[in-house]
Amino acid sequence: MTNLSSRPRAVLTLLAGALALLLGSVLVFRAFDSRSHSASDTLRPFVITMAPVWALGIAAARTLLRDRR
Repeated sequence: MTNLSSRPRAVLTLLAGALALLLGSVLVFRAFDSRSHSASDTLRPFVITMAPVWALGIAAARTLLRDRR
């Protein structure tokens, strides 16, 4: 287990990335929702678009916080 307090720069970078992913997700959802007529018209494209982005973000966070031995 890593000690987060020993790497404040990594934690700040992780928080900034999480905030960017959250804001980006809201903006993408709003873009899909503005032109849809049903829930499936919004949710399906949103999940297809954002799932790889979130997977990449999680992989980057794990790499950033990985114990470097």
